[in-house]
Amino acid sequence: MTTTLLSLIAAAPTRLNPLDLFLQADIVVKTVMIGLILASLWVWTIIVSFSMRMGKIERRSREFEADFWDAEELDSLTTGRARKDLPSARVAAAGVAEWKRSTQHPPVDREGTRHRLAGAMESQVAKEADDLSERLNFLATVGSVAPFVGLFGTVWGIMNSFFQIGMQESSSLAVVAPGIAEALFATAIGLFAAIPAVIAYNRFSHRVNRYEARLQRFADRFHAGLSYELDKA
Repeated sequence: MTTTLLSLIAAAPTRLNPLDLFLQADIVVKTVMIGLILASLWVWTIIVSFSMRMGKIERRSREFEADFWDAEELDSLTTGRARKDLPSARVAAAGVAEWKRSTQHPPVDREGTRHRLAGAMESQVAKEADDLSERLNFLATVGSVAPFVGLFGTVWGIMNSFFQIGMQESSSLAVVAPGIAEALFATAIGLFAAIPAVIAYNRFSHRVNRYEARLQRFADRFHAGLSYELDKA
């Protein structure tokens, strides 16, 4: 027994090595770790891609709105921009399409046209916001679930360490410490995946809400302009 304990102490790592903790872990704990690492990689992929996408959309939206209010011919402007996947152009296109449908056969129902214009653009604004926030659901899921998945790996690893205590017939720290360290590493990976996911979800949700408000202001201003044209008709 003394020889076994001495060999365990000699084999114990002198510093924290994440790779060794992973390689020496139980198969169940390894599976948990791999799943959390993959989730973390996907989280960072979403963070980078969403940041780039939103930056591009916000920049192009500012350019489109500046051109839109100065344009005399809206059909070519909204159609061309809509083909380039720009939310504000699709909102404008929804308003233009409804305007054409409602005013092509006189006499024009002014109040009914106003309601239909508002409904068409508000519906498009909501759709654009939903499309932008679609991938954020994964961040919310990882942020809420990853710590518990890591905790499951930790619990399993600690149970395995207690099993080793029974097998070795010794409660020495040298027997249980490696298994407990591997188990706790699973929780650490779970937190590593969850913390960026929660921060990014909150930040991006605020960004999407802010952009949705911008789209709604654009739709309201366009609706006011079309309403003015109805009064002149």
